[in-house]
Formats: sequence, C-alpha cells, structure tokens
Amino acid sequence: MDTPQNAVSLRIFTSMSDRWGLHPLYEAIVERAREMHLAGATVVRGPLGFGYSRRLRKGRLLALSENLPVVIEIVDTEENINQFLPVLDGMMESGLVTIQKAQVLRYSRQRRSFARRVKEHFSRGDGTTAV
Repeated sequence: MDTPQNAVSLRIFTSMSDRWGLHPLYEAIVERAREMHLAGATVVRGPLGFGYSRRLRKGRLLALSENLPVVIEIVDTEENINQFLPVLDGMMESGLVTIQKAQVLRYSRQRRSFARRVKEHFSRGDGTTAV
C-alpha cells in the first residue's frame, strides 16, 4: 500500500437511456475521461432508483430495453477533475453530479500469473517439481 493521497471523487448519476449523440451518455463520459488521461472511471448500473421526477426505475426480468439508473465514478486529483468539469457540463442534459474529497490508497503490486503461482507452490526448491 502506498501512502494515502488527497483526491476528489466525482460521481455522475444518469440513466441507461441518456444519450450523447448516437452513443449512451455513460460510454461517452468514460471515453472522454480516458482521452483526457484521468486516472480511471467505473460505471455501475443500478437495479432500482429514482431521481428528481420521483418516477421509480427498476429492472424487470424480461425487459429488452431498460431505463435503469447508472452511476459513473471517477477519482483523480482535484486539478484533473476541475479540468474535466467543463467537458462534463457540455455533455449533461439531466442528472446529478456530486464531488467529494477522498483519500486514495493505491495498491499496485504486480501479481504473478496463476500458472506461475501453482508452479512455485509445488516446487521443491531444488529445481524439481513435486508430483
């Protein structure tokens, strides 16, 4: 674990049906964040929610097209988030955006592949492998 760093968490609440041109808004936001080299973005689709309209949006088992709630979360430095906000402002027609200060703990260990871990587990230490 690295030393905690100050950051900002940007959350964008929208829906699956919101669009930016021909693309879903959530995809366009993530793509633009990537183009601007933000640290990362995650999209989470909610099974249930409501917003300003108070209309309940929920998933149904056999529905082909859903207007489910979507949350896009981006965590980066305050400077990078502030540079992204005018871009986001030009993309949003409706929805909610929250900004919160955050402490980031970064884990960046290189994980060995599964095959290598198994091999090391069964290795005897003398260069041969136990069977």
